[in-house]
Amino acid sequence: MSQLNLPAVRGKLTPDRTLSDLTWLRVGGPADYLFQPADVDDLCAFLKALPDNVAVFPMGVGSNLIVRDGGLRAVVIRLGRGFNGIEIAGGHVTAGAAALDAHVARKAADAGLDLTFLRTIPGAIGGAVRMNAGCYGSYTADHFVQAEVVTRRGEVVTLTAADLAFEYRQTKLAEGAVIISATFAPPKGEAAALHARMEEQLQKRNDTQPTKDRSAGSTFRNPAGFSSTGRADDVHDLKAWKVIDDAGMRGARRGGAQMSPKHSNFLINADNATAADLEGLGEDVRKKVYDSSGITLEWEIMRVGEFTGD
Repeated sequence: MSQLNLPAVRGKLTPDRTLSDLTWLRVGGPADYLFQPADVDDLCAFLKALPDNVAVFPMGVGSNLIVRDGGLRAVVIRLGRGFNGIEIAGGHVTAGAAALDAHVARKAADAGLDLTFLRTIPGAIGGAVRMNAGCYGSYTADHFVQAEVVTRRGEVVTLTAADLAFEYRQTKLAEGAVIISATFAPPKGEAAALHARMEEQLQKRNDTQPTKDRSAGSTFRNPAGFSSTGRADDVHDLKAWKVIDDAGMRGARRGGAQMSPKHSNFLINADNATAADLEGLGEDVRKKVYDSSGITLEWEIMRVGEFTGD
C-alpha cells in the first residue's frame, strides 16, 4: 500500500508504522499507514478522498487489542489531542473519542454527574462506545445519548442508541466509521461521594487485578447467560476466571505469554511475548475450558491483522 497515491493531510501520515508501542500488550506488526488527523475536517477530507478499496481501522489507545505479528493491511486511524475535549452542560457530558475513560469519570464527578463506572475501564471514549464498555453493573449504553461519527465516505453523522444497537460488548457501527465524540446523560450525585466511590473501585481493582503488568484487561467474556447479555434480568453466577481456574489454567504459559496468577482472566505479556504467543495461549485456555466444562469462552480482547507469513 506504500505505493498508493494517498490524499494530502494536515495531520501526520506514516507509512509502514509498527503498532506494538501503541498497544498495552506491546505486540503487533506494522500497519500500511498510520493516520493521525489534525482535526475533524482533516479526517473528513482524507476519508472522502481515500480509495474505496483501502481498508480503514480506527484504533483507540490499544488497551483491548492484540495486533497480530504480520500487521494490518489498512490505514489505521488514531485520534489525538484535537479529539480529547470534555464538555459538561445541562446535565450532559460530551467527550471526544480520544478522551480517556478515567478522565471523563473524574470530570463528570466534579460536576456531580455519575459516570463512575468508567473510572477503572482502561481506554478512551471511542472504544467505550464501540464496545459498550461496562463495569460494576453499568454499561455505556445505560447513559448514552448520541455519538458524532465520520463515515467511511467522509461525512459527519449523528448516531443514536437505536442506530448503534448496543449489545453486550458490541455495537453495529459501520465498517470504517470513526467515532469522534459521544454525549451522555448520567444520573446526578454528590461530588465527594462519587470521588470516594471511584477511589474504592480503584483500590479494589489494584488489589485483585494485575494492574502493573502488560495486559489488555479482561481476556474473555463471562460465559453466556451469566452476566454476558447486560440485561437487567441476567444472572452473575459464573465468571470467566472461575471456569479458567477450574480448568487448571491460572498461571499457564506459552512463550512469553501468561494467564496472570493474580487474576486468571487476564492475559499478560510476561516476557517479550509475541502476538502469536498471546493469542495462542488464549486459544489453549479456550480449549482446556471447553474440554473440562463444555463451556466455550468468547474473546473480549479484539484480535486484528495478519499472522506472520499470511
